[in-house]
Amino acid sequence: MIKVQLAAVFAISKVMGGESLTPVLQQAWRADSTLSRQQKGAIQDLSYGVLRFYGQLSAILDLLLQRPLRNKHLQYLLLVSVYQLLYSKAQSHTVVNQAVSASRSLVQGEGMQGLVNAVLRNFIRQRENLLKKVAENEVGCYSYPQWWINKLRSQYQYDFQAILEAGNKHPPMTLRVNRRKISVNDYCRLLAENALCAESVGLEALQLNQPVGVENLPGFDAGLVSVQDAGAQFAAQFLDVHDGMRVLDACAAPGGKGMHLLEIADVALTLLDNDAKRLALIQQNLARLQMTAERLVCGDAANPESWWDGRPFDRILADVPCSASGVVCRHPDIKWLRRESDLAKFATTQQAILNALWKILNKNGKLLYVTCSVFAEENSMQIEEFLKYHSDAMPLPLAGGGLSEGQLLPNIQHDGFFYTLLQKI
Repeated sequence: MIKVQLAAVFAISKVMGGESLTPVLQQAWRADSTLSRQQKGAIQDLSYGVLRFYGQLSAILDLLLQRPLRNKHLQYLLLVSVYQLLYSKAQSHTVVNQAVSASRSLVQGEGMQGLVNAVLRNFIRQRENLLKKVAENEVGCYSYPQWWINKLRSQYQYDFQAILEAGNKHPPMTLRVNRRKISVNDYCRLLAENALCAESVGLEALQLNQPVGVENLPGFDAGLVSVQDAGAQFAAQFLDVHDGMRVLDACAAPGGKGMHLLEIADVALTLLDNDAKRLALIQQNLARLQMTAERLVCGDAANPESWWDGRPFDRILADVPCSASGVVCRHPDIKWLRRESDLAKFATTQQAILNALWKILNKNGKLLYVTCSVFAEENSMQIEEFLKYHSDAMPLPLAGGGLSEGQLLPNIQHDGFFYTLLQKI
């Protein structure tokens, strides 16, 4: 446990220093080849868990300490330990003893080890009282920054608590069945034959009762299914693609929505992303699904002149960079990495991409604007701004939705997404 605790401490310290958790953990795996699968899983669970409930855990620690700790690593060790005491099945005396031992690697002197021991034992004794106290503060209660809570309250008067709570739940594992290769019913039977249970949550979406490694999914390597959130699977459905169309998937990596388009129709698909390394992930997905795209292009969606071949597109999927505020259940580090000022920066980028892509859309063509955000600044307000200056843009109802704009709020079945379908008239 000591090794696991310390690895989680260093991962959290990097995130709180401004780095994203996923690459931080990948760096940790590369740095220590001796880590077992079980150890990696435990480190990941602790890192995700502490960041998911960072507001609550920090508030508890503030009540237990007489003054802030100068040693940040020691602070994060205490957060990891309190998380274990609150949310894991580990024996409390084991957590405390291992944390005291782990502290020797972080700071010299018996005094700090005594502090770790005292703080954690005080938490065990005062647990219920401490939990009641921190729940009186919104950051401690919801484990989000105060600005985030305030913004959701102002934009979703009746739903903001449900949105916050959904973001703190463990995300479901949802599959997208490749109906070019197998029907949804046949794949359900294949899952049952492998002792896996799932329920339908969309046209091709199956939510597993229990997450498993992709290596345990029947037919995964053969391209029968992909892992994709049910909310994200609406993109291909809403874009209304048909055989023979020229389609652009802008900001395409890692390629889930683009692969879905290829599964739905025989289209000439251009997959665009500004990160060459992430384009490699798209290529891997194409190979696994045994599909081909017309072009894979490394370029900036806001600057088509640098990569566009001059032929307009019939359909454009604009899955633009955003705050990712709708997917915090999968990426809890986002809550602590984002700043309120970031929304204006994202909005500027989003508007630039929208304006640029509109120029390369065919007459009567359709563009689907997508974010994985729940903030109006990136969603409905962006569309309002765009429509002010584009009289040739008409919002269309979303297939099966009956709405011109669709804000999917995060819940137990899917993440949070925003969709608007625009036609060039």
